[in-house]
Amino acid sequence: MNAPRLNRSLVLEAPIKTTDGAGGYTRDWQPLGVLWAELKAGSGREVAASSATISRVPYRITVRAAPYGAASRPTAGQRFRDGARLFHINAVAERGVEAQFLTCHAEEEIAS
Repeated sequence: MNAPRLNRSLVLEAPIKTTDGAGGYTRDWQPLGVLWAELKAGSGREVAASSATISRVPYRITVRAAPYGAASRPTAGQRFRDGARLFHINAVAERGVEAQFLTCHAEEEIAS
C-alpha cells in the first residue's frame, strides 16, 4: 500500500442542535479542528430535487487515524469543509496494515 498524500487542509465539523425558541431546534455546525487529507473523487451523478437539479459526487477522503472517542476522529454524520465546499461523511473505515489512516466515504452535493 502506498502512503496517501495528505495535501489538503479540511475542517472537520460536527452537528449541534440549537433550540429555536418555539419548541423546535435548528442544526448548526461546530468546527472540531483541521485535518490534512487526501481527496479522491468517484463518478458523480445528477438527481432531480424539488426545485433544482443536484449533482452528487462521492469522495474517498483519507486522514491520519485517531483513537476512538477523540474529537479528531471523523464519524458518520459529520462533515468536512473546504471553503464553501461541503463533504458529508457517510461511513468511516480503517486503512493500512496497522490502521494508521482512516478512509471517510463522503459525498459532495452541488445545486445546479
